[in-house]
Amino acid sequence: FLPSLAENKILVAQHPLLIVANQTATLVCNYTYNGTGKEFRASLHKGTDSSLEVCFISWNTTKISSDSNKEFNCQGDHDKDKVIFNLWNMNANQTDIYFCKIEVMYPPPYVYNEKSNGTVIHVRETPTQIEEPQSAIPLWILATVTGILALYSMLITAVFINYWQKSKKLMYHQSDYMNMTPRHPPYQKNKGYPSYAPTRDYTAYRS
Repeated sequence: FLPSLAENKILVAQHPLLIVANQTATLVCNYTYNGTGKEFRASLHKGTDSSLEVCFISWNTTKISSDSNKEFNCQGDHDKDKVIFNLWNMNANQTDIYFCKIEVMYPPPYVYNEKSNGTVIHVRETPTQIEEPQSAIPLWILATVTGILALYSMLITAVFINYWQKSKKLMYHQSDYMNMTPRHPPYQKNKGYPSYAPTRDYTAYRS
């Protein structure tokens, strides 16, 4: 609430505190003026001594202009009985108290407001996010290749086990069905009867 003023006086009211969590702040400077001024200038100042001008806006009946300090991203806007300062990309080092200043530039006499209580803008520290290096090969390609290699390895293993089992079974059958036909002695090679026929005992027929 702004009380009534004597003629050609300016009074400014600001919100006492702004918490900035997303690096963006909107500071509203409400003011009352009951004079006959036609050209105005509003500026935002940082610090208890208001030594640093952050940005400003000036206007008259035909045009509006605005500018900002190179250390800040700030844009001023004028509405009826208020000036709005929008700040963005703020950092924790910009936490401080900020004051609005409203000036009547024309016609004379030059008038400006008495110093207000100001607004403390508290900029919270933005947590640093560590970005993991991204692989040059997309993840889905790596997963596909890994799956194919795993399947190929399983197939090779299955073929090897199957071959090993067959070889083992073949060796077992060969050991069971070995050729049991007796071999004749070397001195019987010229005999007229087969090598496997038993030799007769002729002494049984002698008288």
